[in-house]
Amino acid sequence: MNMNSLSRREMLALSLLAAVPLDLLAELARAAPGANSNAMRTLDRFIAGYCAAMNAPGLTLGLANADQIIRVASYGYVDLAAKVPVSTSHLFEIGSITKSFVGLTILQLHEEQKVDLQAPIRTYLPWLSMDTPFGEILIHHLLTHSSGMPDDAPVIPSSPERRPRQALKPGCEFHYSNWGYDVLGRLIEIVDGRPWHAAVAARILKPVGMTDTAPAITSATRARIAQSYVPLHDDRPYPRHGALVPAGNLAVEFAAGSIASTPKDMSLYMQMLLNHGEIRGRRIISEESFKLFSTSHIAAPPFGPTAGYGYGIAVDKLDGHVRLRHTGGMVSFMSAIHMDLDSKIGAFASINAQLGYRPNPVAQLALQLLRGEKEHSKAPAIPEFDAAAKVESAESYGAIYTSAAGRRMEIKNAGDRLNLIADGHTIPLQQSEDGSFIADQSGFDLFPIVFERAETSSAAGNNQSKAPLTALSYGPDWYARAGYKEQAALEPSAALAKYVGEYYSENPWYGTVKVVQRQRQLWMGGTDQLVPIGDHLFRIGAQANSPAIAEFSALIDGMPNLLWIDGVEFRRVDEINS
Repeated sequence: MNMNSLSRREMLALSLLAAVPLDLLAELARAAPGANSNAMRTLDRFIAGYCAAMNAPGLTLGLANADQIIRVASYGYVDLAAKVPVSTSHLFEIGSITKSFVGLTILQLHEEQKVDLQAPIRTYLPWLSMDTPFGEILIHHLLTHSSGMPDDAPVIPSSPERRPRQALKPGCEFHYSNWGYDVLGRLIEIVDGRPWHAAVAARILKPVGMTDTAPAITSATRARIAQSYVPLHDDRPYPRHGALVPAGNLAVEFAAGSIASTPKDMSLYMQMLLNHGEIRGRRIISEESFKLFSTSHIAAPPFGPTAGYGYGIAVDKLDGHVRLRHTGGMVSFMSAIHMDLDSKIGAFASINAQLGYRPNPVAQLALQLLRGEKEHSKAPAIPEFDAAAKVESAESYGAIYTSAAGRRMEIKNAGDRLNLIADGHTIPLQQSEDGSFIADQSGFDLFPIVFERAETSSAAGNNQSKAPLTALSYGPDWYARAGYKEQAALEPSAALAKYVGEYYSENPWYGTVKVVQRQRQLWMGGTDQLVPIGDHLFRIGAQANSPAIAEFSALIDGMPNLLWIDGVEFRRVDEINS
């Protein structure tokens, strides 16, 4: 990277990097050897600033090209209290990046003529409990998240009446589904004749040389897995620098996200994929199968406006280059993998905490820096550490918002940042990916703050973000913007009141869900609308073809004591704000 070619904007970004605390840079010098180029020094400084800004305890990094591992490095801590540094030998749980291993394994079985990608899944798993009113689900549909099935429904439901139900015709639309990949893991077990973790170890891990990787997260692997962290509270939004506590043990063997690995092993994995399925002269899958793996079979908006999805991997472009990528979220780990197929460069990063984001900026910047160094091209723009506080057209939010009870919230902007002025306090707001805002202040920290806009014909589709702001909501409370008269606060519905409350799941993936009533509608967490579709049955979200379902049951004196979300049980624990 030619430092003399940096723009003023990029120099400003690097000046911010230079302000990273010296103790963090000392950790980098010890924990990430091999920073022998301008590109790697820039990346190290960015990672230090990124981890500090995002409150990441530690991070592990692997870089590779088609010929070799370029670098493995680690940053930060596995034990925050004792300041024990992350090691490159620590296993980090890679979450849904595991799905790409599933795709490769299925393609191997396809090459062996043991699996027909266009066959209905019930051909192989006739016992599979599911309702498919819109059509048979093919293996291709499961691989591409186009089955129309829910995300996290159990493959073996607690009762027949709670079996997952299809919401739209297969092959028509992308709906991310961990259920689908759990089913594919069961398919591999049936066809291959051994458990999923044994099959992927024999078919992928061993031939690639991933000798340190664990195909399942069990008690036996716990000693090698990095200590990780979760937010202190699981019943409210997480502010960027909220309190963290060590995560407990977790056992995961299902194929939707069971692998834990090191940066070295993940670099070998990327090297194989950058060579279209070949490593050290051995093919893991054929060139034809790699094309199936890496082709965009369906548009996948959750991965970006132009992204598509292959067989266990997302496909898009970065700076005009074809890029394969995926993220992984576990209870206490967040990961990202990005591979530039044209420049044949790959980057993997993982953080030992679940803070609601993936380290995509680290992986993407690594690709761009390495490509620029390889091609002697202009250095990439240095991204911001965390854009969560920046708000487009921040001044348009400024107003006083008043609830039916007379409580006032004042929103003021300071440049491109927003502050909440309430009860004599000025509280900075942190923007979430869904457009809601988080206030890290007692009394305003239980729910996100959601701004509402006028629904007009001119605000339809992509122009909705330009429509006038009319109100804001916080949990059960609705606040009208000063001067807005077209809508008023509505009295609560007695028929909906029985559903309001807190519901808790022992499953570590879920924790606590708050159900509130606002404007005579039910909301989960204050943001996800519950649309009635049956007796005590609701669709989650306003989208008509959403496969996510919530059901209330075990009514005593008309009050539900259980909530089922896609078949996962939550028990009622308390009334909201009681």
